[in-house]
Amino acid sequence: MTVFKTGLQQTLRASFLLCCSCLVFSVFAADEAQQLYTNQPDVTPELGKRGNYSVGVRTIQVTNPQQLSAKDYQSLEDRTLTLEVWYPADTKETDIHATYENVTRTHKAFSLQGQSVRNAKTNQKTTYPLVVLSHGYTGYRTIMFYLGEHLASHGYVVVGIDHTDSTTGEVDFENSPFAGFPSTLINRARDQQFVLDYFSSAKSDLAKVVDTDHASVIGYSMGGFGAVNTVGGCYNFNQQGLQAFGFPEPVAKVLVPVFNICNAGQEQVDSRWKAMVAFAPWGQEQNLHKLDAIQVPSLYVSGSLDDVSGYEQGVKKLFEQSAAKDSFMLVYENARHNIAPHPAPEIAYAAEADLGLYYEPSWSSETLNRINQHMTLVFLDCYVKKQTSSCEYLPKRESATQTKQADGKLSDPWPGFADRWGVGMRFVRK
Repeated sequence: MTVFKTGLQQTLRASFLLCCSCLVFSVFAADEAQQLYTNQPDVTPELGKRGNYSVGVRTIQVTNPQQLSAKDYQSLEDRTLTLEVWYPADTKETDIHATYENVTRTHKAFSLQGQSVRNAKTNQKTTYPLVVLSHGYTGYRTIMFYLGEHLASHGYVVVGIDHTDSTTGEVDFENSPFAGFPSTLINRARDQQFVLDYFSSAKSDLAKVVDTDHASVIGYSMGGFGAVNTVGGCYNFNQQGLQAFGFPEPVAKVLVPVFNICNAGQEQVDSRWKAMVAFAPWGQEQNLHKLDAIQVPSLYVSGSLDDVSGYEQGVKKLFEQSAAKDSFMLVYENARHNIAPHPAPEIAYAAEADLGLYYEPSWSSETLNRINQHMTLVFLDCYVKKQTSSCEYLPKRESATQTKQADGKLSDPWPGFADRWGVGMRFVRK
């Protein structure tokens, strides 16, 4: 009887795995999901701590009809985007927290533990400003899930985009690493604007709680490249530059006006954009941005040793050339390009190509994430929600380092930072 029972159990288990593999994966993923963050409330910047709202998360697909095809850049086709949406929710203590599944650049699967509840009911007590969250090349919609969950806990609806053609899952990084780059150049800003337009017209229970009249866009690397354009910048491509990016001469000649859009392809910047945050935005080392029309309050974040977007001739130049009066720059000293992604999943340490998407040699990724949470929330609360008290958290002293005074005591830390815990950063005002 015991042998028969055991054999039956094995047979049923095998059938279950074959027939319901997706369900099994989701059940097992919760047990195997990696927790990336430690519990350190005393040293986390004040507004880097979780807010009062419970957070729900949903994955949805949306379609932007008749967009320029990435196959030939001449025909039109529908462009489908997968979105991860974090929002204030009504949850119970017994609810199971969501996990986030994705793949590394070399397509190794991983699962990460989140703090939101999958498909929870929306909190409909009010509406919440929209935040569009845009990954780099290559990336994925949850690469900044820590920021999506954090902002939602403080009363925002945050939408992370899988930018079709340029995610880690779509690009063969080892054999054809730049296959999705042309699509990235064309679509980053257009995707960001489309998400705002979509939630302005959608009729779902989720769309009903989104305040699209008070929107902001946050972009990392190529997401930042798009965000600068979305809030009023213009691209500055020429035929030679497009040829350098791999376009044949006759195609490059035709595509120059297609690439050189302003305002995400709109005649003028959409007035619903109230703020922009650009982490390590790419493009200005190649002089691809014109910023004399940008007026939207902007926060640029950069590593002082950024070797992808460049600092002196890249991000710093963007900040200095922007016409926005309310423009700021946060600099992480001795950091390179990977200042925005979540910490590396364990599987990424097996290959340099994978680890290179996350790792910072001089900074803890968790520390960067917590500071990003604090500074981003301060900035959005100040300029999107118009909370004057939040504006006081924007540092007035450039260096975060506290210096010893004549009485032997240290000078005050930046607002919201714990005593002796804010070092290695600079904050520059326009």
